[in-house]
Amino acid sequence: MKYLLCLLFSSSFIFAQSPIDSLLVKYNKNTVPYIKIEDFKKLKTPIILDTREQKEFDVSHIKNAYCVGYNKFNSKIIKEKYKNFNDTIIVYCSVGIRSETIGNKLKKMGYKNVFNLYGGIFEWKNKEEIVVNNSQIPTENVHAFSKEWSKYLLKGKKIY
Repeated sequence: MKYLLCLLFSSSFIFAQSPIDSLLVKYNKNTVPYIKIEDFKKLKTPIILDTREQKEFDVSHIKNAYCVGYNKFNSKIIKEKYKNFNDTIIVYCSVGIRSETIGNKLKKMGYKNVFNLYGGIFEWKNKEEIVVNNSQIPTENVHAFSKEWSKYLLKGKKIY
């Protein structure tokens, strides 16, 4: 009986996790602290860095974000643009995996307050937050990265 109760408790805990939770546990090392959307929205003037590729950013992004890319991330440009190593920096991507890699690069460059937006732009849109296009106009479009990863984007219009 004791074994059955433990099994039931363990099973209910596993099923209580969201699919994005499982992804982040699988792919991330939690080397860049996460910030939840609710806490991110309380910040006054964070630097917001989109670590997706330019074509993803062009479809939509979080307002006031700056695209730093992933494959073409350039630390020299970042250091020239953001000189205060104590500023709060929020990095995000589709779900929070690529952004952890870029967040680690920022930390190695000397930035002290780097946070990874938990669940990335997918979670942002899933929680019905606004994304904007390149003209800063709200849009329902979100680049879904790939057919495989698109299953984690539950709201908005998927663009490939």
